[in-house]
Amino acid sequence: MAKLAPPSMPKLSEAARHLVYPELSGSLFPRVNQKLIDVGVGFDPWQTGFGTVALGLNDDGKFAASIGGVCASIPRQVGKTFTIGHLIIGLCLLIPNLRVIWTSHHLVTTGNTFQSMQGMVKKPKVLRHVEDIRLANGEQRITFKNGSVVMFGARSHGFGLGMDAIDVVVFDEAQRLTARGAEDLVPTTNQARNEYGALLFFIGTPPRPADDGDAFKSKRRQALSGGSENMVYVEFSADADAALDDRSQWPKMNPSYPFRTPLESMLRMRENMADDAAWRREAMGIWDSDNPGTRLISSELWVAQGRTARQVEIIRESEEVRTFGVTFSLDGKRVAVAGGLKHADGAHAEVVDGFSGHMEAGVDALAAWLAEESRREKTALYAVSGRSHAEVLSRKLIELGVPRKAVHILSSPEYFTACSMYETGLRDGSVTHSEDEAADQTILNRSVSVCDKKLRGTAGSWSWEVTVPGGDETPLEAASVAVWAALTTKRRPGRKSRAVVLG
Repeated sequence: MAKLAPPSMPKLSEAARHLVYPELSGSLFPRVNQKLIDVGVGFDPWQTGFGTVALGLNDDGKFAASIGGVCASIPRQVGKTFTIGHLIIGLCLLIPNLRVIWTSHHLVTTGNTFQSMQGMVKKPKVLRHVEDIRLANGEQRITFKNGSVVMFGARSHGFGLGMDAIDVVVFDEAQRLTARGAEDLVPTTNQARNEYGALLFFIGTPPRPADDGDAFKSKRRQALSGGSENMVYVEFSADADAALDDRSQWPKMNPSYPFRTPLESMLRMRENMADDAAWRREAMGIWDSDNPGTRLISSELWVAQGRTARQVEIIRESEEVRTFGVTFSLDGKRVAVAGGLKHADGAHAEVVDGFSGHMEAGVDALAAWLAEESRREKTALYAVSGRSHAEVLSRKLIELGVPRKAVHILSSPEYFTACSMYETGLRDGSVTHSEDEAADQTILNRSVSVCDKKLRGTAGSWSWEVTVPGGDETPLEAASVAVWAALTTKRRPGRKSRAVVLG
């Protein structure tokens, strides 16, 4: 018998903090749900809502989320495997010869999910539809008598590469799904053969700072910015400012509490999840930044480190070093320039508005402006970042009379250090910027509001990354590079030439 939901259980629209889905002409879910009811499986109201939008259809009778996928940020103990697992089983029962792969990041997670799915299909009413359950590692699968099959494997072991004609892919542990991992497996659905089209599920918890979950982060940003008309996005979470042990938040972050997930289970999870940051992400579902278009530097911190025109005058009176930071976008179409000052209490940076934006003026005009005698004589270091035009600009600066030792192209490790140094300086109060009343810093303010960190290379290294379509990272990069130059160079214009010490 299908389980009965208590009448007070929430609907999806009531339970989800964020619910985004395309315009639907119908849904395959009622037919899938009937198959599940026939084998004794019932869904709660929020699960019914999730199934309805996940399996929603467009005017052509195809899955409405076939292009963008179904993305869900779901905390622990909510019933993720039960919900998605039974949707997959229902699809397999309804559609003959459906080919599904369920992939997790870790082998252990894959094994646990496969074990849970075995429990689901070994129920008598489901088992009569099962042809075979293969247990061998690397070949774990459930095959149905109608030809449908669900295959399980770990992405870290290369599972899924080389497969084709896959109809459904479930990316479990999506918080650890890299852009490369998605690129490897999404093409397996290019030749999906069922009449409703291919369908991708991205299911996970908010990523940790150490997780390279580019694909999951990108999906969330796209959904919350309104940048997708063909994706389903569902997020369950507590309030962003919720106290860690506020039990009134538990129904918000877990629609299965207390009806399916009892108090003891929640207490057990809290007791054994000692790290508060892990509890916020994995149990409370709170992303490190809960705003659409995440930003690393909060608006409160940014305002706190702004300085008035009078304060900037005082900073200039104690100026020790003057620098310029120049950054080019990867495609070479955008450039930003910032001036940096080292002073008695730290460092200050402002974006130069005239040379921030698109590259219409060209490198020649930029080099000529930077190399003007009044600037050249006072500038300790011109620090340049960005493969596209960095070499050209550096060469032109030297040709225009800037000392060779005063021009430096940042290496990748130096650039990563510059990003980290700027953010750390804001937090400890040693790095400042000008308020709009002091100087027109609209470009920098806008850049800060749409930039988060992107993990790069070795552990702990990161760069600035735009989180909304049309955003520009180069102004924030330029400010970071200018501050780095001011704090690291040993060169002092007007004194006897000394070597530049960098990084």
